[in-house]
Amino acid sequence: MAANAVGIGLKFQHMQALVHLAHSVHSAKSAQAPDFLELHAENYMNAGGPLQDRLDELARCYPLSVHGVGLSLGSAEGIDPAHLERLARLVDHLNPALVSEHLAWSRLDGHSYNDLLPVPLTEESLRVLGDNIARTQDRLGRRLLVENPSLYVSLDNRFSETEFLQRLVDTTGCGLLFDVNNAYISAANLGRDL
Repeated sequence: MAANAVGIGLKFQHMQALVHLAHSVHSAKSAQAPDFLELHAENYMNAGGPLQDRLDELARCYPLSVHGVGLSLGSAEGIDPAHLERLARLVDHLNPALVSEHLAWSRLDGHSYNDLLPVPLTEESLRVLGDNIARTQDRLGRRLLVENPSLYVSLDNRFSETEFLQRLVDTTGCGLLFDVNNAYISAANLGRDL
């Protein structure tokens, strides 16, 4: 994918229009066609039937970026093996250009929550994230991109966000998906400049 590629989030209600657009330009990208589509992994892990057929057709027409929100990379209890397997099956099937996941935790005592909670920026978090990212990259057989978190409150952090992310990338070999909205939220919540 080109460095200046522009993508859009894939929504169910737009699938047919995107298939039609791809066929109408005969794979020659126009100003109207996105360069890639980002889909939320959890929305398609159990796809089947007509939904799977449309997704497969879109995968033939556009490069895909699979973005997960439920792996819970920051969970001290580790990654849910069943969730990782569902993600791996989806990635193996679609062969996307990119695979990314939120840098957050959302599992506790075996339960998954619908919140992407930020991790403290500490040595312990680096170790936990490093283990979970390594396990994910090993299972997927590819580099994972991690998305910078939205920070809501000032925690007892050992590192700045920039230092923490740099150390994480250096120790795991993962990539970074920079979310401008998350950076803005963090700056507003913590009273710092963008």
